[in-house]
Amino acid sequence: MLWLKKPTTAGAIRLNRLCWFGHVQRMEENRIPKKVLYMNLEATRLRGRPRNRWQDEGREDGWLIVGKGWKERLYNRQKWKKLLRTARNHRILHKPME
Repeated sequence: MLWLKKPTTAGAIRLNRLCWFGHVQRMEENRIPKKVLYMNLEATRLRGRPRNRWQDEGREDGWLIVGKGWKERLYNRQKWKKLLRTARNHRILHKPME
């Protein structure tokens, strides 16, 4: 009997986040999703350890897949999709989320 291992929820979230992150990075500068991603809200934050922003999580996940130079690979769509497919198949991003 063949047992298929489903990706963990955390791994699926990371892969989807990286897929979307690459999509937004390749957009033109004047598009709304790209503006919103890099928008800086001038609000006071709570005391204590700062919460991770969406960009911080995306940066960490990209670094897990490729290491240095992962942002340069975002701009070639075919290579980026192949990289994400490889990460999914080799379970690179399936470590527990913190």
